[in-house]
Amino acid sequence: MRVTAGQVSGERLKLWWERALLVIVTAGVVGGALIWFAGRRGTADVLWAAATLVALVPAAVSVGRSLWRRRLGVDVIALLALASALVAGEYLAGAVVALMISTGRALESYAQRRATHDLRALVAHAPRSARRRTAGGAVEVVPLGAVRPDDRLLVAPGEVVPVDGRVEDPAVLDESVVTGESQLVNRRRGEQVASGVVNAGPAFGMRATRNAAESTYAGIVRLAQEATARKAPMVRLADRYAAAFVPFTLVLAGLSWLISGQFVRAVAVLVVATPCPLLLAIPIAIVSGLSRTARAGVLVRDGGSLEVLGRARTLLVDKTGTLTLGRPRAAELVTAPGIERDEVLRFAASLEQLSPHVLAAAVVQEAVSRGLTLLTPTDVTEEPGTGVTGRVDGRLVRVGQWAGEPAPWAQRAHQRAELDGMAAVWIWLDDVLAGTLLLQDPVRHDARRTVRRLRDAGFNRLVMLTGDRPRVAAEVARVVGVDDVVARCSPDEKVERVRAESAQAVTVMVGDGVNDAPALAVADVGVAMGATGATASAEVADAVLTVDRLDRLADAVEISRYARRIAFQSATAGMGLALVAMGFAAVGFLPPVAGAFLQEGIDVVVIVNALRALGGGIRRRPLSSDTQRLLERFSAEHEQLRDSLGQLSATADLIATSPEAAECVAALRTTHRRLVEEILPHEEAEENHLYPALATPLGTAEATATMSRAHIEIHRLIDRIDGHLRQVSDSRLRPDQIPDLLASLYGLHAILRLHFVQEEENFFALSSAARGDPPPDHPPQLVGSPDDQREGQQ
Repeated sequence: MRVTAGQVSGERLKLWWERALLVIVTAGVVGGALIWFAGRRGTADVLWAAATLVALVPAAVSVGRSLWRRRLGVDVIALLALASALVAGEYLAGAVVALMISTGRALESYAQRRATHDLRALVAHAPRSARRRTAGGAVEVVPLGAVRPDDRLLVAPGEVVPVDGRVEDPAVLDESVVTGESQLVNRRRGEQVASGVVNAGPAFGMRATRNAAESTYAGIVRLAQEATARKAPMVRLADRYAAAFVPFTLVLAGLSWLISGQFVRAVAVLVVATPCPLLLAIPIAIVSGLSRTARAGVLVRDGGSLEVLGRARTLLVDKTGTLTLGRPRAAELVTAPGIERDEVLRFAASLEQLSPHVLAAAVVQEAVSRGLTLLTPTDVTEEPGTGVTGRVDGRLVRVGQWAGEPAPWAQRAHQRAELDGMAAVWIWLDDVLAGTLLLQDPVRHDARRTVRRLRDAGFNRLVMLTGDRPRVAAEVARVVGVDDVVARCSPDEKVERVRAESAQAVTVMVGDGVNDAPALAVADVGVAMGATGATASAEVADAVLTVDRLDRLADAVEISRYARRIAFQSATAGMGLALVAMGFAAVGFLPPVAGAFLQEGIDVVVIVNALRALGGGIRRRPLSSDTQRLLERFSAEHEQLRDSLGQLSATADLIATSPEAAECVAALRTTHRRLVEEILPHEEAEENHLYPALATPLGTAEATATMSRAHIEIHRLIDRIDGHLRQVSDSRLRPDQIPDLLASLYGLHAILRLHFVQEEENFFALSSAARGDPPPDHPPQLVGSPDDQREGQQ
C-alpha cells in the first residue's frame, strides 16, 4: 500500500478546512460577544447565527454520508442541537455548540497527528535510493526498486540502509528506528543488517540478500501505512453507544418539550447531549495506543485489533522462533584429549563457510563470536546427508554426521546430545575424529519473565504449540511456565486448537513460521514475529513484532489494555456528566447557553484525559545507566565463561572414564587455574558491584540473597578442588580421591550452569527490557532441539 499524492492533498485540504472552520466560528462567537457588550444585540445575534450555520453545513454533510451508508451515528445529535438552536432563536447557544464542534475536530486532528507521529515517522524514514557498486568499481545512485539480491552496495555516513544484507566492512549503526535501541550497535564483517537502520559511523560496504520489497523495513512501512490509513479505532464501540444514546436523547428532549410545553428545554437537552466524548475520546485514546505499540516495536494493523488484544484472555504460542531463538546455537565444544579446542573449531568453521546447511551457520557464528580468524577452504565437496569435506591450511577437514566406531569421549558426547535433545556436528582432522560441537535451539532469556508479565496483564491461560518431540516440548514448557503444551502439532492441528480455544475466550496466537500463518489467520488476534519470521505469517497477522523480542508482546498487551481502559474511562465519565446535565436541562434548571459552556468544559476534560494513553500502563522499574552498564558487562562475561564450563565438564568426564591416566592431573590443574582466574573474579565482582546495584530496581536487597548463597557454594567447591590438587604427589590421582573429586567437579558444573541461567533470566533480562535491545545470543539452557528448526521454515 502506498501513500499517493491525492491522499496527501486530501489530508492537507481537510486540515485547512478544519482550521478555517475554527477561525470563522471563533471570530463569530468572539465578535458577537464584543458587539453584544457594545449594546448591539441584534447584530450579535446575526454573527452567532452565522457561526452556527457555518458549522451546521458540514455537520449535515457528515450525517448525510452516514445515513447513505445506513449508519446512524452520534453526530446526528450535534446536527439537531445546531438546528434546534437556530429554530428556537438561541443563537449564542448554537454558536457555542458550533465552537465546541469545530474545536473538537481541531483537537481530534491534532491529537491524531500527535498520536500517529511514530507511525508517520516510520513511513517518512523509508529510503528511496541506494548506492550500488558497478562491475568497474564505481558507485552509482539507483532507485531502491533496482537493487537485487547479491548487489554490492555502499552506505554513506548518516544514510539509511536500503535493503537487508550482510556487512562487508565493520559498521556502526543506529538501529533505534527499527528496534527502539537507543545505543549504537557495532556490526562485524559477515553479520546481517536490516534495512531501515542508520549508518552512524564511516561509510561501509554491504551485500544485499533481499530486494527492497522483501526487506524488513518495507514490511514495517506497509504495516505502518495500514495502521495510519484505516479508520479508527473502536468506531464499533462508539456506534454501540449511539444505538442506545441517540434514541434516549431524542425521547428525553421530546418529553421535556411535551410535558413543559417549552421548546427551549428540548434545545437545552440536545445542546448538553452533544457527544464529543464519544466522537473524540475513544479515537484519541486508541490511536495513542497504536502509536505507543509502534514505538515499542509492535505494529498493530488497526484500532479494532488493539481493542481485541486489550481484552484477550488466552494466549497460544508456537515454540520455535517464539519462545526459543528459532536458530541453532553452540552449547558446548567437546574435543579429543590433547587437542586444542579453538583450533578444531577454526578448521571446522573455515570449511563450513561455504555450506548452505542450516547448522553450518551456527558453527561459523560460534567461531566468529570467539574471535577466531577463518581461512579460505579449497577442494570443497558436500554430500547431502553426510557432510562437507575440504582442505583448510593444507589439512584435510571433514564436518558432518557421526560415522565409524567412536572413541569413549565421543560416545559420552553423543549420549549427552541424545539426552539433552541437541544436534552434534562432528569434526575430523586428517581422518581423525577431533571434536564435536553440540548445538541447541535455546529458550529466550526473557521468555519466562515475559510469561509472568503476560499473566499479570490478564492472560489466564497460556498454551505452547510445537512440532517438536514431546520430551523436549515438555522441558521447554516447564522452563517458561505455560499451562499446557501440545507436541507433534501439525499446521492443521494448530488451526483446530486455535479455533477450540477461541470458542472459549478471546485468543491471541503468536508464531513466526510459514506453517503458523493459517493459525494466525483464524485467531482473534494473530501476532507474527516479523523480525525473523516468514513473510507469510506477517502478511496474515493482526500485529507484527518488528524486533526479535518476545517481551515486546507483553508491552503491547499492557499498552492495549491501558489505552482501552482510558478510552472507556473517558467515554463513560464524559457521557455520565452529559447525562446528569441532560437531566438538569430537561427540568429547566440548565438553559441552552449555560449547557453549551458546560459541555465545552466536559469535552476539554475528556480529551485531556484521553491523551493520557500516550504514556503509562507499562509496569517496569527504570534502571540507572550505571546499572545497565553493569548488566551488560556481566552478560558479556557469561559468554566468555561458557568455554570454562565446557572444560570443567570435559575434565570431569576424563577423570570419570580414565582416572589413572597421567593427563588427568594436567587437565585438572588447567581447569582449576581457569576457575580461579576467570570464574571467581566474575562471581566476586557480581557480589560486590552488581547485586548492590540491583537492590533498587528489584525493590529489595533480599532479591539477590539466594544468588549470593550460590556464590558461597561455588567458592567452596573450587577450594575443595584445590585441596585435592594439593594432595597429588606423583602426578596421578589417588583412588580414594576420585569419588569426592567427581562430586565436586560435576556439582560445580551443575551449580554454575543453573546460576548463570538464573542470572540471565532474572537479572540480565532487566537491561534488555529497560533499553529495548535484543537479548544476548548465547544459549541460556539446554532445552530446544535444533532439528525443530525446519518446523518454522517449511
